Amino acid sequence: MDPGEYSRELEAYLCRKNDGHLIRIAGPAFERVCGWAEQGIPFKVACQGIDRYFERYYAKGPRRRPVRIEFCEADVLDAFDEWRRAVGVTSGAPTDALARETARRTLPAHLQRIVQKLTTARSTVPDGAIAAALDDALDDIEEVRSRSASFRGDARSRAVDRLAEIDRELVAGIRSALPQEALDSLRREAEQELERFAARMPPGAYARAIEGATGRLLRERYGLPRIEYGF
Repeated sequence: MDPGEYSRELEAYLCRKNDGHLIRIAGPAFERVCGWAEQGIPFKVACQGIDRYFERYYAKGPRRRPVRIEFCEADVLDAFDEWRRAVGVTSGAPTDALARETARRTLPAHLQRIVQKLTTARSTVPDGAIAAALDDALDDIEEVRSRSASFRGDARSRAVDRLAEIDRELVAGIRSALPQEALDSLRREAEQELERFAARMPPGAYARAIEGATGRLLRERYGLPRIEYGF
């Protein structure tokens, strides 16, 4: 999308989130959103940031007024930071909000969160190879949790390493269970997301970013959290 189209699509998305109430993206707001497009923030990632703002907004009780796009900026930038880290696009500094969130998330809290999310993901998948991969990951994580009382020093380092291994095994297991046409579709979407970065990255880094973006889209499709700790 060019910046103008990007802004119009986000305006339409925000209108739907505001139950049909149209808040125009114009003036300084338009310039800000065009800046997101120029940074290379994928449209879907920007939508994820908007969704995060609305989740908190709904949690506070009945809404009093429509949300403006400016209110969502911090969440959009945080979602972009996470996307860049997931796919390996490292230009620019992460936002302070993301750094604070990563720093305050303890390992036991992280384990509880990923078990909850994987359990939810498993409930939406029929029995089969994908369900088996999710079951294996849950069993492995519960084994790590059972030793959580000894998470000190080397034991904690081994637990962190094991979580990264479980994460890789889960993604590999689901990828191997998908038909080739589904993987090809994810890869094409990943290439579209990274199109703006292609000229800035060495071929090897770009190829790794495509693989990372494909994995992120697979996680999004099945509601998978990142199991590794401290990513």
